[in-house]
Amino acid sequence: MSSFDLNEEYQDLSDSVREFADEVVAPVSAKHDEEHSFPYEVVKQMGEMGLFGLPFPEEFGGMGGDYFALALALEQLGRVDQSVAITLEAGVSLGAMPVYRFGTQEQKERWLPELASGRSLAGFGLTEREAGSDAGGTKTHAHIDNGEWVINGNKEFITNSGTDITTLVTVTAVTGKTENSDGSPRKEISTILVPTETPGFKAERAYNKVGWNASDTHPLTLDNVRVPEANLLGQRGRGYASFLSILDEGRIAIAALGTGAAQGCVDLSVKYAKERSAFGQNIGKYQAIQFKIARMQARAHTARLAYYDAAARMLAGKPFKTEAAIAKMVAGEAAMDNARDATQVFGGYGFINEFTVARHYRDSKILEVGEGTTEVQLMLIARELGL
Repeated sequence: MSSFDLNEEYQDLSDSVREFADEVVAPVSAKHDEEHSFPYEVVKQMGEMGLFGLPFPEEFGGMGGDYFALALALEQLGRVDQSVAITLEAGVSLGAMPVYRFGTQEQKERWLPELASGRSLAGFGLTEREAGSDAGGTKTHAHIDNGEWVINGNKEFITNSGTDITTLVTVTAVTGKTENSDGSPRKEISTILVPTETPGFKAERAYNKVGWNASDTHPLTLDNVRVPEANLLGQRGRGYASFLSILDEGRIAIAALGTGAAQGCVDLSVKYAKERSAFGQNIGKYQAIQFKIARMQARAHTARLAYYDAAARMLAGKPFKTEAAIAKMVAGEAAMDNARDATQVFGGYGFINEFTVARHYRDSKILEVGEGTTEVQLMLIARELGL
């Protein structure tokens, strides 16, 4: 049997990020949400704390930590502001991690120090209008011309792709044709590093979203974008497989974010139930409220155990794809269910945007969609069961 208690190093990290979230992030969250503005001042401080460099080696400007350390930070940020949490999650696990996992030494030395410092951000250009869950439907294409990749296509829903500090987007593109094991044709998909100042690259107008309003999300246009042939990331034709492995890791991070959101709803509901009076006593004295909040706590606890387990397997070098899918699904549903119940506990105030539970209610739905829908997670779990 193993304990799920954190060791001193992990606990200190979690506590310091929790304090930062409560004292720095939370006071400005409502403002940025209402204005749909990117929290540059918060991101700067997160960079100074080393959060963007948590899982990267010191030789590339990182903190020498691991993926679980990142997950713990995301959980604490997710309690108070999912937009800030997803900015960190996407900046590390989707933006910088592909460079670290698959980049050449030269590519790592070129890009990772700035990304690990938080002074610049990178995006993960996978999704297209007809290539979401079916990422193999990629239509963006690239070919070699005089030693350069020429890229044309469009991407959708790309996080951290249009900020003032965004410097890089890694894109998937069809670079040829190949065959499946049965001889049927399939697309050869590769990944290419595209600096954002490259002519022809354009982050289109930001989306008007239901939630995550302080997170930067844009559609992208690539119109005859030319980058050096050396900007190929990883092995040619392995781009789709590489990104799938990145998404497996990312699901642990998203699960941690969702766990934080679920726990945040519990904490807010407990505090409100102790303060709000109705019919002569605090509403927390009524069993209906007690049971609702108790179920919320059970969901958050279960989600935490699920992502802890997936992260432990990953760090031990064991298979973790199924466990990551379970964690992502459980945590996403816990966040959404807890946000709904917290809104009910708060009553009319839960429907007012200045209250954090209202923001969680709007924000949490995307946790059942982004980085693989709930249905995709169920498909992965069922496949592992041999169905």
